[in-house]
Amino acid sequence: MEEQLVENLVNKMETVDVPLLNEEAVKEKKEETEKKEETKPKKKTKYIPKFLLFGRWDTSAIVVKDRGLAVYLNLSSMLIPRNYGRHAGRKFHKLDMSIVERLMNKMMIPGHKSKKHVISSGAAGGKSERVMRLTKEVLSKIEQQTKQNPVQVLVTAIENVALLEEITAYQMGGIMVRKAVVTSPQRRIDWALRLITQAAYQKSFNNKKNIVDAMTSEIMACYNKDVQNSNAMRERERIEREAEGAR
Repeated sequence: MEEQLVENLVNKMETVDVPLLNEEAVKEKKEETEKKEETKPKKKTKYIPKFLLFGRWDTSAIVVKDRGLAVYLNLSSMLIPRNYGRHAGRKFHKLDMSIVERLMNKMMIPGHKSKKHVISSGAAGGKSERVMRLTKEVLSKIEQQTKQNPVQVLVTAIENVALLEEITAYQMGGIMVRKAVVTSPQRRIDWALRLITQAAYQKSFNNKKNIVDAMTSEIMACYNKDVQNSNAMRERERIEREAEGAR
């Protein structure tokens, strides 16, 4: 009985021939879909303005070769590298600061050396407008000498001066032990900016050379890895040599 029912159902099934689409029909369908896509409202894209640093230099095409520092070197486009402490209360706020602004902040306070400030007058008096003018002059002089983007020269100089390891001291029993440690990326940038600014102030203090020429020559020496003419490169080699002996 089951076999007969199956045969009856098969006989009752009618075969339907599906006509093949012609080329003209395919073209018509394509045209219809294209027209529908054209009539659809397009999504509005946000316009992000592109600013040049000081109205002259583009920071969007800067190449950072050191992958460890690529995330920590802020090269976002801005007209004036100054945020007036907008991100100071946030954790890791230095990531939101331009690298040129961080250089300007170090020029106002070069940092400690031998448990005291290297210099606390002149260009290091805390006047942001004065330091901004000096930084602009330094970048323009670097551009005249190298015929390149001066921000790229500054970034390469920071990469060359950035420490890889340093020494830390801790107490073990009754003695102080010195041990070599790997320097974090954020600290590497801070150390590089400190060494560059301190070396520039050493060259300009009690000398006919002003701070603009001293800073320009120091950045150029770090860019070319000229150890003889760069105090920052010599200081980096000294620290790393001590760390190598304390491993």
